[in-house]
Amino acid sequence: MAGVAAAGVAAVTFSLVPGTAVAAESQAPVQSPVTSTVSTSATDNGRTPAVSAIIAKQFGAPDTAAKVQAVVQKTASEKTKAEAAAQKKAEAEKKAVAKAKADAKKRADEAANRSTVRKPVYKNNLDGWIRESLDIMKKHKIPGSYEGLHRNILRESSGNPKAINLWDINAQNGIPSKGLLQVIPPTFKAYHVKGTPFDIYDPVANIVAAANYAADKYGSMDNVNSAY
Repeated sequence: MAGVAAAGVAAVTFSLVPGTAVAAESQAPVQSPVTSTVSTSATDNGRTPAVSAIIAKQFGAPDTAAKVQAVVQKTASEKTKAEAAAQKKAEAEKKAVAKAKADAKKRADEAANRSTVRKPVYKNNLDGWIRESLDIMKKHKIPGSYEGLHRNILRESSGNPKAINLWDINAQNGIPSKGLLQVIPPTFKAYHVKGTPFDIYDPVANIVAAANYAADKYGSMDNVNSAY
């Protein structure tokens, strides 16, 4: 009996296990296939997957980080160079403007100095006439000294700018000598110096024309010691 009972229990146990397993299996929840999901907020070295994918497509996945870094450095270098070039250009323009202003000021100062330079004031007497004549002679490179002019003036006219010789050969020929250095009209006309009055009785014009003539004929009025 005991043996039969044990056998019966075993049979019952055997028959129940498969059923129970099936029931358990049928009651377990059905799971969907495992799917890999990545949050769009996840980062790859600070980049979103979308950006990483674009970079990987452009540069290749194996060394993407190195290539991106190289591009970043190159861009930064080009930007630095551009900024340096712009700064250099701005400095050059600034220097050009400063130079233009300095040149303009220099020209203005020179013009102002020229306008303020006063012409020498000569006395209206024999000394003043000789000194003014010497300045004009120097400008026109006509030789002669104060002593040479003064000596010949005193001999020819005694310092009278209106002096006229009415008795010598020139007077007899109708061309009397006139002025401080007793110049005849044809000689005055031929040796008149531009910038002086065309007046034979003008003391300075007379002196300069006579000195010009003497330089041509004798080398200088200094070499004249008698009628010439």
